[in-house]
Amino acid sequence: MAWFSRLFGSANAQREVVLSPEQRQVIEAWQQLPEADLDLEHTRCRYVIVDVETSGLNMKTDSLISIGAVALVDGRMDFNDVFQVVLRQDKVSTHENILIHGIGGSAQSEGMDPVEALLAFLQYIGKAPLVAFHAFFDQSMIEKAMAEYLGVVLGQTWIDLAWVLPSLFQDRMEVKMSLDDWLDIFEIENILRHNAVSDAYATAKLLQVAIAAGSQKGADSPASFLKIEKARRWMHDRR
Repeated sequence: MAWFSRLFGSANAQREVVLSPEQRQVIEAWQQLPEADLDLEHTRCRYVIVDVETSGLNMKTDSLISIGAVALVDGRMDFNDVFQVVLRQDKVSTHENILIHGIGGSAQSEGMDPVEALLAFLQYIGKAPLVAFHAFFDQSMIEKAMAEYLGVVLGQTWIDLAWVLPSLFQDRMEVKMSLDDWLDIFEIENILRHNAVSDAYATAKLLQVAIAAGSQKGADSPASFLKIEKARRWMHDRR
């Protein structure tokens, strides 16, 4: 995690993490959970698809405002198995930023205490592999908040569909395809764009598409998707 220390180390050092015994117990219980078996078939594992809303795009200076997550268990979604939280903000984000994600000033200032919000997120995800589109941003913002408020190094496995999908659908791929591009290809409706849960749900539908295609090509596990992502990143870096 050297990249994380270089990117966020100085910012995290400014806040002292003070947790109650009960809060520390939640973290310890999460840490003691068994690691996910990444070699299990897609239809035998639990994925958590994640999306975030933030005060901006600067991973070092902007803050995490909202987390939305949807679970995919044994290849299926349960609309009752979702997570959504707005973290209370000391400083409300700009009007221009609010116009993007729709989380108003009152909702931000009256959100859940960040410590409790992040503890709830830990309990929801367990040790499941996390999935996102352009996952580096979501991962970075969540891990920064975890370190800042909980003193926790998340260390979770992340799978980035932005790298996996082009390898599974090379015949449909175009250069620098966005989440909206992929949703359009497979006619997946995103009910409320830039709402964390809605974006997570749409991404979960894309994951189901990727699982169906991957299973036909022998990519039938989280580990196989990670291998695809690694190979595509390697090819990209060699260009």
